[in-house]
Amino acid sequence: MCCSRKNTFRRVLLAATLAGVCGASAYAQSSAHIKPATTTTPPRALVTGIRHWSTSTYTRVAIDLGNQVEFEAARVKDPDRIYFDLHNARLSPELAGKTFSVNDGGFLTRISAAQISPELTRVVLNVHDLKQYSAFLLPNPYRLIIDIHGIPDTHAKPPAAAVPPKPAPAPVTAPQIPAAVEISSLPPMPVTAPELAAVSREPSKVAGTHHPTSQPVVSNADAPPPDTFAASAHADHPHDPAFAPKSAPVVVHNTPPTPAPAAALPATEASGHPVAAAPPTADGETLVRALGLKINRIVIDAGHGGHDSGTLGVGGIREKDVVLDVALRLGKLLHDRLGAEIVYTRSDDTFIPLETRTAIANKAQADLFISIHANSSPEAEVRGVEVYYLNFTSDPDAMRVAARENAVSNQSVHDLSDLVKKIALKDKIEESKELAADVDTSLYGGLTKGNADLRNRGVKKAPFVVLIGANMPSILAEISFVTNKDDAAELKKPEYRERVAESLYAGVARYAEGINGHKSHPTPTQRAAR
Repeated sequence: MCCSRKNTFRRVLLAATLAGVCGASAYAQSSAHIKPATTTTPPRALVTGIRHWSTSTYTRVAIDLGNQVEFEAARVKDPDRIYFDLHNARLSPELAGKTFSVNDGGFLTRISAAQISPELTRVVLNVHDLKQYSAFLLPNPYRLIIDIHGIPDTHAKPPAAAVPPKPAPAPVTAPQIPAAVEISSLPPMPVTAPELAAVSREPSKVAGTHHPTSQPVVSNADAPPPDTFAASAHADHPHDPAFAPKSAPVVVHNTPPTPAPAAALPATEASGHPVAAAPPTADGETLVRALGLKINRIVIDAGHGGHDSGTLGVGGIREKDVVLDVALRLGKLLHDRLGAEIVYTRSDDTFIPLETRTAIANKAQADLFISIHANSSPEAEVRGVEVYYLNFTSDPDAMRVAARENAVSNQSVHDLSDLVKKIALKDKIEESKELAADVDTSLYGGLTKGNADLRNRGVKKAPFVVLIGANMPSILAEISFVTNKDDAAELKKPEYRERVAESLYAGVARYAEGINGHKSHPTPTQRAAR
């Protein structure tokens, strides 16, 4: 009896326990449905390097990040500094609490970095003769690009005139690519977080941003009243709605650039003598023509490279291979026939960041910058050629191409378009547009024979990162569609790639003829067309 009662008690207890467990389980399941959603914090960015390049008119700084960040910017004086607060970021041990001297002849004299708080990194740039600075983020991998435009030293002694040499048997190849971290050869000095934290409390602070942002930022040193900018911009672009007067006008920096000193190697004809200055244009002179500037040095940029293969086309053809081959062929033609010095951003299968390509051109004080790419489309039947110059646009096709070449989203391209609107200079745009027109005409004319379905997609404008900040007329040529079976089949042939290079050369030579006022040697394509 006693055992029976004990067993009964155990069964009741077990049933109650199971009921409790089931009830708790049911409660947990029902609670899961009403549990508020949790937000995931993005991984903290790691600042691993700070690189810089300088010319006589600007300095570019690249801060290497591990992830996307939001940033704030401001300027303080006495001494003149601009600083950037990187949110949700931390410094690598090599950079934390360090200050580096910079002695490259540019507008940057010192770089300091410190961890202000566990999630806030501050980078301070000591500058001088500052006229304008801009900043924008680039992905894949993420980095913050800062362009510092300054006032050139007008009292600097001009370079001594050099005797123009005869063209060398081969063009100049790749330049020295800056190291992954290029700050200073001098040992760093320590800097404390409280020292850099105090910078933002100085009374001379002028904010470049009013809240953390991931969008491009432009700040002018001594900007005239907004109405002056609006009137000037509208006068320069009377038919463009982007420059129409608004109740809150966008500040646009329209000061024309101070011409850089003439390069040491003047352009030559076959005899080695300097060529004549350009005659005036029928519809008015752009700055290059008005000053009689010549084309001495050309930077040729083969798109993509290394781990970035660009578009993978029909039959496995890779964009990076095609454009490198065409770039090397074009460089040889320009060197041999125009006597121009050639600098390649890459001469082999090497990856060069977009911001470095422009910096190479500026560092070389190039007169032209030509970036060569191959196009792609989700529609396999699309083919043709098109040439771009840097400007903002609302054309969806142009934005799509820019997004692909920039490796950013279409939304980010719209942000870059806003940046271009703020920093682009009219004379640079006009010269680039003219160069693009000459190259597009010659590219289509040189390839149309035997290509009945080839389409001239024309000259277009778009905010390409590789062209932002270039101090010379610059274009991006899309030579064909590797996603089209006919174009891809042609591009696999060396003789067709030579034909592409000849056609590009003809366009540059046509532009140079207008600038330099001399006749260039006709290309085989041109001779065949006669």
